[in-house]
Amino acid sequence: MSTPTTYEADTKKLTTEELLTWALQTFSPKRLVLASSFSIEDQLLTWMFLSQEKNARIFTLDTGRLFQETYDVMDYTLQKYNYSCEVGFPDAAELAPVIAREGPNFFRTSVEARKECCRIRKTEPLKKILYTADCWITGLRREQAPTRTSMKRVEWDNNWNIWKINPLLEWSEQEVWEIIHRENIPFNPLQKKGFRSLGCACCTRAIGPDEDIRAGRWWWEDPEHKECGLHKQ
Repeated sequence: MSTPTTYEADTKKLTTEELLTWALQTFSPKRLVLASSFSIEDQLLTWMFLSQEKNARIFTLDTGRLFQETYDVMDYTLQKYNYSCEVGFPDAAELAPVIAREGPNFFRTSVEARKECCRIRKTEPLKKILYTADCWITGLRREQAPTRTSMKRVEWDNNWNIWKINPLLEWSEQEVWEIIHRENIPFNPLQKKGFRSLGCACCTRAIGPDEDIRAGRWWWEDPEHKECGLHKQ
């Protein structure tokens, strides 16, 4: 087995499928998790991951404000691939007083308020899941945002103190779509309607063909702020 100091060197020349194989061999399948928002990237990785490990751990974060289309593609994906998805939910005891005091749209008042909403709805539920893992796999791609330019395919996540694997980091959006269509992988129809990056319905809008991929996420903020805390470096 590899040692942590050689992880990056050992995986440098591996294909995406080989990287997933390496991950399953290096980390216990019970301590290896794939994060999914049911985006095209995560759907592609779900298909690849389950083809190698039928009992693979896959989780999603249900913020309570997702698009109905997201729930629909989740339902269809679970049926098609016959697997159980772990679901993280926000703590109602923490969220309810904030909404009662600030209102349901408090996240629009400032960057700090928006990040607090993301913390309650996303980062705290994520923390509980990652506590049970040694490594997590994401569908992040480098071209998605300026905040992701320094990421590596295999890296130590200082934010969560856990190993992190980004198998699709160097993939283009077109390359992802090619496999989605070729393998008939389920996808969210909103991603064909200008929603190239999906999150909560209240924080996501459709964008034009010439806009940045994540321009539709928290569009009232500057690009360098457009992370929710899950992938802070």
